[in-house]
Amino acid sequence: MPSALILIADGTEEMEFTITYDTLVRAGVTCQSAFVHDDEFVSPVAAKGSRGIRIMPDVYFEPDASGPDKFDALIIPGGAKGAETISKNTSVQALVREYLSKEKLVGMICAGSMAALTSGLPKQPLTSHPSVKTQLESEFSYSEDPVVVSSNLITSRGPGTAFPFAFKLVELLCGTEKRKEVHGPMVFPSGTPW
Repeated sequence: MPSALILIADGTEEMEFTITYDTLVRAGVTCQSAFVHDDEFVSPVAAKGSRGIRIMPDVYFEPDASGPDKFDALIIPGGAKGAETISKNTSVQALVREYLSKEKLVGMICAGSMAALTSGLPKQPLTSHPSVKTQLESEFSYSEDPVVVSSNLITSRGPGTAFPFAFKLVELLCGTEKRKEVHGPMVFPSGTPW
C-alpha cells in the first residue's frame, strides 16, 4: 500500500491540505501529516490554516522519520505563510531533493511550489499560484496548466485545482483504475473536467 507524507504549517491553505489528504486516503494511500514549525514555534495543539481553521497534525516534522525510505510521496501544500515556512526549512529542502533522487513522488501545490526553487531543483516544467509566478518563471519552464507532471515532480496552481492535483497523485501512486474508482462516489457534476 502506498504512503504519503503531507506537510502542514501555520498558514497552510486548508483546501489544498484536506482535499489532497482525503482523496489519497479514499484511494487507500496511508497518509501522515507532519507539522513544520517556523522560528516562533510554540507547541500548538493544531496548525492554524490560512483561513483560521485549525487542523490537528499527526506528528511534528522530524527529518529522520520523513524520508523516502518511509513514504512513497512528499506533499507540500500552499497558503502563503505556510508555504513560506515549509519552503524555507532546510530539512524540507533536503528531503525534496532526496525524494526525487530516489524516484519518489514530490507534490507541490499553489505557493508550495516555491519549495522547488528553495530546494535548488533544476529547470523543468512547473506551475504554481499566480502570486509566486514571477519568482519561479525564470528558473523553471513555467506553465499555467492546472497540473504539471515533470518526471516525479507534480505541481498545481491553487485551491481550485486541488482535486485534479489529488487525482493525479492517486493515478501515479495507485493507477488509473483506482483513480476512476475513487472519482465516481465523489459525485462531481457531469462535465467536470477531472
